[in-house]
Amino acid sequence: MNKKFLAIFLALVLILCVNLTGCGSVTSNGLVLNVYNWGEYISDGSEGSFDTIHEFEAWYQETYGQPVKVNYSTFASNEDMYSKLASGAVSYDVIIPSDYMVERMRKEGMLAPLNFDNIPNYKNIDDGFKGLYYDPEDQYSVPYTYGMVGVIYDANVVDPADVGGWNLLWNEKYKGKILQFNNSRDAFGIALYKEGLDVNTTDRAVWDKACADLIDQHHLLYGLVMDEIFNLMEAGEAAVGSYYAGDYFTMRDAQAKDVDLQFYYPERTNLYIDAMCIPTSAQHKELAEIFINYMLSEEPAVANAEYTGYASPNRAVYESEQYQEDMGEEAMEILYPEMGNFADQYNKYAYRNLDVDTLHYINDLWENVKIN
Repeated sequence: MNKKFLAIFLALVLILCVNLTGCGSVTSNGLVLNVYNWGEYISDGSEGSFDTIHEFEAWYQETYGQPVKVNYSTFASNEDMYSKLASGAVSYDVIIPSDYMVERMRKEGMLAPLNFDNIPNYKNIDDGFKGLYYDPEDQYSVPYTYGMVGVIYDANVVDPADVGGWNLLWNEKYKGKILQFNNSRDAFGIALYKEGLDVNTTDRAVWDKACADLIDQHHLLYGLVMDEIFNLMEAGEAAVGSYYAGDYFTMRDAQAKDVDLQFYYPERTNLYIDAMCIPTSAQHKELAEIFINYMLSEEPAVANAEYTGYASPNRAVYESEQYQEDMGEEAMEILYPEMGNFADQYNKYAYRNLDVDTLHYINDLWENVKIN
């Protein structure tokens, strides 16, 4: 091997090593685990809370006698997460997508089957969250949180007689005080649930009807929002909005003195699950499974549920007396409403992953909604 070729070879090896280290391989300080999650979706040690990542690193060192470093990154939407992984430019060991995205990634071969020998705490997951459409054989995912979409309103502004159902978001009395989701999936879902229509239909006439309803609503809106809803509802600048149940408590705790935020579920609404998965590109699959198992143990599971404010499918959480006391009676009633068998309601109303042609059609309709 001549010197020129040797130099090139060594340079390539160096580049490869650097890239592997960045993707989560073994470093001089031990293992690296890359976790990709939603923002504000894990107890992080703020305000004296349980620091899940730090505690896992300490627990792993004590249990296995080897240091581990968790690189924790966040995404803003399922679609952003999917695009980043599909590009092949990055590798993560644990991801937490929503149910419909789990189904898509599973069907596209982007998720690795789990070895449940490494996840014995899976026994804590309630049976009502198993065998669902997005992972019917329970091979690729472990439920992390779940919830329902509901209506948040300011009781100091909204007439009690108007409360109930999705029609409140189309009520002329609150013109300029209404917020709607700034994403096609949730906005169209609400329009369809309002009319009692199937959110999983491929019938374009149904989607056209939903589009017309959203265009009719547009002149009533303060605006289309996502995270902006927090400040607007807390400050009383808006009086009606739809959002995820767990986030209602964050808004209520931060509301201004002259604001009285309340919450209810319409009769028909979306039920969703976010689940822990391992991509096929993961560098440390067994370590990822150990992390998932840790997340299912009682202390971190309770801490994460309290921090996020979302309902947990983990019996170690919702059967915990301390958790019930910490959350309070109102929160427990909202997060865990009486609905009979969860799987029955979920299979009946959950907004699933639609085929590509229907998604493109809905996206085109959404552009019309925003223009109008």
